[in-house]
Amino acid sequence: MTSAEKPTVLIVGAGLGGLSLGILLERAQIPFEIFERTSTIKPLGSALSIGPNLIPFLEQIMPIEEFFNASKPMTDVQSFNEQRKFVFSSDFSPIEELTGYKQHIIARPVLYDLLLRRIPAIKVHLNKRVLDIGEKDDKVFLRTSDNGYYEGDILIGADGAYSAVRQRLYESLRQKGQILKSDLEDLPFRCTCLVGQTDVLDQEEFPQLKEPICQFWSTLGENKPFSWVTFTTNDSRICWMTIQHLSKQESKEAEGERFRNMDNSEWGPIAAQSMCDDTRAFPTPGGNGTLTMGDLYDRTPKNLISKVMLEEKVFETWHSGRVALLGDACHKLNPSAGQGAVTAIHDAIALANLIYSLDSISLSAITRIFTLYKAERYPIVLEAYKSSEFLSKRIERSFTGLLARWMSRHTPLWLWKIMLAKSVKYRPTASFLPPVEVRGSVKPDVHLSGTLAGEAFRRRQEQQRGAAERSVCLMT
Repeated sequence: MTSAEKPTVLIVGAGLGGLSLGILLERAQIPFEIFERTSTIKPLGSALSIGPNLIPFLEQIMPIEEFFNASKPMTDVQSFNEQRKFVFSSDFSPIEELTGYKQHIIARPVLYDLLLRRIPAIKVHLNKRVLDIGEKDDKVFLRTSDNGYYEGDILIGADGAYSAVRQRLYESLRQKGQILKSDLEDLPFRCTCLVGQTDVLDQEEFPQLKEPICQFWSTLGENKPFSWVTFTTNDSRICWMTIQHLSKQESKEAEGERFRNMDNSEWGPIAAQSMCDDTRAFPTPGGNGTLTMGDLYDRTPKNLISKVMLEEKVFETWHSGRVALLGDACHKLNPSAGQGAVTAIHDAIALANLIYSLDSISLSAITRIFTLYKAERYPIVLEAYKSSEFLSKRIERSFTGLLARWMSRHTPLWLWKIMLAKSVKYRPTASFLPPVEVRGSVKPDVHLSGTLAGEAFRRRQEQQRGAAERSVCLMT
């Protein structure tokens, strides 16, 4: 692929998935621009669990010590009751033997900053709300609310669960009778959630912060439809989530409330404060034995507390023409398994590999790689969706929740290791960047996107060597 044949990629959404794709395109020297609808990027969110499924990719794009220094190893998830008494734990320490990597906890805003700094600022455009997308004269275009008009060869919608790109794409397909009815249905959700992270805390007041291993603690409400989770970070902060499990009627009422306030998955500050007030007395382990969620809320900047709803859906339509979707725009997972951000970044790796493998920017060539993209990623995402759904049941007050907790407590170690081994086989990397040493007893799966990018990389290296040799011959 010569410079004249390299596609220009328009990425809508500067989330973790959009940034990851931008980083890889920058490394591949493929032109791109990122368009973000907000005027500023707020460091919202709680913590993410990042392990062997992503660390090899991070090794390719940054000095990996930056990630390790910004995160904290995690070996287990401990569950407590409302009396702050330990109930059971899930042991993730075998992952290190299986892959050579530990699982790590990192604050979402911190990981976001690590990725953002690897993209030239000039390529990230803020306050670019998408009004329209379309295709014209072998190009794809987008129009933004500030009268901006941009053209490219590929458009990627990485703009979240309420993706403007998906909505415009699906409306176009609906008019042509080319969209499934299920794809047009509203995003279902069973939970709302408060998320945030505290300011730096005093380790004497919060001694769990002194532990070198992340203290990942989950509490299930005994007579209330709530569960809450806290994570310690390496910079003496506590990330937290408070989850409300809704009935069908409550979900419907919450949806109406949310849409009266905003046009995405986040409510405004008044709704967040109201939920803080309702849940501040919830007890949580740590501190001096009387710690409550309210103590953590009070130590969290109010503008960094957000209330979101936890939608769950895997869409069937991921692409059409020169437009494809990435991350939450085509699959929204419950955060219980910590797979939402991971799957978005995995989408970005697969797409980057496939875009790199292009030998033409024709519509047929782009349609082919988008078809391969969905064929590769869809079954993996569906498996992650089911895993997230099961883990979300463990913190519900229902018969299904009781069964899920019983299974978690009584799973034999040998079976648990088999389940962990299966979960870590997908460890994708960019095949056009220097490879990362394969570690551990479980080898990563090989996927077509990486194979195609690797073949393209070797072919272009041979072409460059041939051109260099011919140049030397002409000079002599």
